Amino acid sequence: MAQLPNDLDEAIAQAKQATQAALDDGYRLLQVEIVIPELKVQPIAEQFIPLLADSYGERLKVYFPDAGAAALARRDWGETPYVVRAIGEKKGQIQPEDEAFLFVEPSSVEVNDVEKMCEQAGDRPVILLLPQLENVATIGIGLAGRQLRERFLNNIESCYYVKPKEGYAIFRCYPSPWQVWLETAQGGYELISETPQKPLGDELDRILARAMGTPEEGTTAEAPAQTAAPSTPKQAGLMTNLKRFLRALSQ
Repeated sequence: MAQLPNDLDEAIAQAKQATQAALDDGYRLLQVEIVIPELKVQPIAEQFIPLLADSYGERLKVYFPDAGAAALARRDWGETPYVVRAIGEKKGQIQPEDEAFLFVEPSSVEVNDVEKMCEQAGDRPVILLLPQLENVATIGIGLAGRQLRERFLNNIESCYYVKPKEGYAIFRCYPSPWQVWLETAQGGYELISETPQKPLGDELDRILARAMGTPEEGTTAEAPAQTAAPSTPKQAGLMTNLKRFLRALSQ
């Protein structure tokens, strides 16, 4: 069973393993999410890319949101066997000989371009690394936004996801299901739920309420947990490690 990462390096290693497992199982449109504010993406991309570069070499294309970010990566990384370009850049257009594509931190501003490029990629692997595509202020909540989600965003398989919150964490490392981990009084974490879909909104609230013995609306505190999985204690030092993890991500 997948365990919460103790630091950023472990999270990246897990993300690479999860991505490879999903690719091996036939998935071709994937995303990797480490949901932490002010995360510096270029160093993460540099550690993640070898997963694809070792297999595809010059047939891999790496895309950044804009020409400035792409130029900075080319400067810092030096000569690479793969192509580094900006989304929408003419020199970076998808070619028949390309075999795999990595989009680094694409945002909702580029979502339409990313969708078109994913269509052009066809059944070739596409990985979205730390995407921020679902900004409601940009894509909207009306018909256009709903159609975008139905035809594109909802078809992206989230093979790796970690989001530490105050008192709990949401985690998924393919092929494991979605997990919720609750902070314990001893400073560690324990697994309280596994679900096939990402727990959101009221469902997440119910999972946390049951685990903490808080009565839910229309239920009693003694109601049995229907989605909770057997608790698997995490080492007592995890909270300290996660705090270091968060600090490391913001540096």
